[in-house]
Amino acid sequence: MAKILLLEDDPVLGKGLQVHLQTAGYDVIWETHLAKARNTESEGKFDLLILDVNLPDGSGFDLCRDVRRNGSRLPILMLTARTDDDSVVTGFETGANDYIKKPFSNRELLARIQSHLKEPFARDEQIRCGPVLVLIDQRKVMIDGNDMEFNRREFDIFVHLAKSPGSVLSREQLISRIDSADNILDRTIDSHFSHIRSKLKKKGIQNVAIRSVYGVGYTLEIP
Repeated sequence: MAKILLLEDDPVLGKGLQVHLQTAGYDVIWETHLAKARNTESEGKFDLLILDVNLPDGSGFDLCRDVRRNGSRLPILMLTARTDDDSVVTGFETGANDYIKKPFSNRELLARIQSHLKEPFARDEQIRCGPVLVLIDQRKVMIDGNDMEFNRREFDIFVHLAKSPGSVLSREQLISRIDSADNILDRTIDSHFSHIRSKLKKKGIQNVAIRSVYGVGYTLEIP
């Protein structure tokens, strides 16, 4: 079941769309304010976003722009009563995949959703935990919007820690999960962690940390 975040401040339209899409088989989270939608999007893994443009505390363009800056490629549909070309252009420039002008039919919206969910990038595997976004297929790590320049081995290590933040993984567990033809040695894994920490510090990231647990292993600490 695809999960959709709907951002629409009109209570009648928002509720109607939520019910219609749920009846069509989608899991729909409906928000009415930009600030709340930002938190909801950062905490949950969604397959598609539907964003109204005019909101009480901002614009759907703002959330669209934030999502793209964080490296996500999930489909984004903009809803608006604006009919001027500048608004349409702005929507696409901020990263939207589609632009639907109000009023629209539920059939049209459903058809557009189904079309976008068939695209390959809608299936891009991600790990979301607090300020951390890992894009598996792109082998990319974003933290608070910062693109981390991890090498292949550092990325592999970070991914396994990000899959279970707060849990302690031993050196042996990490080596067994990331080992390949170019064998990684127990005595060298500490240097990889040192490089990861150095890169976090260089980016000024203070709310994400790699902590070593004496005699046990390593854990990823996030808020």
